Amino acid sequence: MSRRAERTRTTAETSIEVALEIDGQGTGDVSTGLPFFDHLLAQLARHGGFDLRLRADGDLEVDGHHTVEDTAITLGETFAEALGDKAGVRRFASGLYPLDETLVEVALDLSGRPFVVYDVEMGEVLHLGTPPFDPQLGEHFWQSFATSAGITLHVSLRAGRNTHHILEATAKGVARALRDAVRVEGSGIPSTKGRL
Repeated sequence: MSRRAERTRTTAETSIEVALEIDGQGTGDVSTGLPFFDHLLAQLARHGGFDLRLRADGDLEVDGHHTVEDTAITLGETFAEALGDKAGVRRFASGLYPLDETLVEVALDLSGRPFVVYDVEMGEVLHLGTPPFDPQLGEHFWQSFATSAGITLHVSLRAGRNTHHILEATAKGVARALRDAVRVEGSGIPSTKGRL
């Protein structure tokens, strides 16, 4: 059975198209108009083992907020749809993920109950890429994604100074945890409630 979904979202501010294959080869074909954001989404696909095709056209002349938020919402909804009833998935995953001087801790649960703890303090915040990606949008992306996907997500920065490294390690860490959590290792729903 293919765990695949496609979704679109159109507002007065953005137009988003997402196609996601959970059990893919880690290919990312992403274009949002924000090159650094594209880089983070490509890391999510590569390290999550997902095939992701994503197109976003947003009001970048205002700033990147609407594009990042609506991309996260649409990607989260697509992820939830692709997972279906979550029968047989491992459900929980966690780990420590380094990138040079940076170390990020990620723990998540495909619980169906969205909740995010994002404890990532950055020093000097540098906008990345052209047009610029505001690093503060990292938290907003994960909050919007986890809410739309129905995931409990904890992200903590254990060490790190470089803005690029912190955001990238977070993307890679969440990707690897998702890859572990969606792995099918049984047939039943992993909950005493009988549903997630």
